[in-house]
Amino acid sequence: MAEAARILDTLDVRPAFTAADVAELNARFIGMPTADMLRTLLTGELHGRVALVSSFGAESAVLLHLVSEIDRDVPLVFTNTQKMFGETLAYRDELAERLGFTDLRVFRPNPRLLAEKDKTGLRWSYDPDGCCAIRKVEPLQRALVPFDAWISGRKGFQAGTRNALPIFELDREHPSGPKLKLNPLAGWSKDALNAYFEAHDLPRHPLEAEGYLSIGCSPCTSKVKPGEDPRAGRWRGWDKVECGMHSAVPQAPQENDPIF
Repeated sequence: MAEAARILDTLDVRPAFTAADVAELNARFIGMPTADMLRTLLTGELHGRVALVSSFGAESAVLLHLVSEIDRDVPLVFTNTQKMFGETLAYRDELAERLGFTDLRVFRPNPRLLAEKDKTGLRWSYDPDGCCAIRKVEPLQRALVPFDAWISGRKGFQAGTRNALPIFELDREHPSGPKLKLNPLAGWSKDALNAYFEAHDLPRHPLEAEGYLSIGCSPCTSKVKPGEDPRAGRWRGWDKVECGMHSAVPQAPQENDPIF
């Protein structure tokens, strides 16, 4: 009796999300309240497939609270660049504990990359793009490997470069393939964020009262002057507006990359 033809295993290499999926999601959720949108996705099609990424900066508590009200088991990713303000690390621990997140994942720079490309720890002072690539982008790329999607806390009002920020976009830069990126607070105003803080009695980042309206690494963060946009205090004096976590530049280095 002839044996049945053996069915060969195949590997599905199609991306989890495409540009068409992103367009459909933006159309599907237009006008829906943020909390309802997050509940639909986190308890439905994105359950177990998404991570919440937070800098634990000036406005981070709003998104963290929104997600914690739905699913406190969503993995919460924080990249500790080892150049953070001590106040940020304390705020991270306070918020994560208060909101009850069960899976806080802290990712740090690859020590071999640091030894090769930032031995003195001063790369921020002459090559901030390269510093961000090593200390922010590469750790985040490692953190997101297990996920098809991730949630960002970006808001459209924060800077002129974010005015047209969509709620859903395709992150094409991850080495493992495109990932869905959610910006649930894209359309929120500063007044709406302040009202949410008050309504839910959320603690503020301790540096906000001192004039730090967008808080990143301590060497590259300064106080915002009256009339400036909230991110004006980031990389002051440099032609730089993003760390690379939200743009194609710079590409995260690999251990055998040449010094750049």
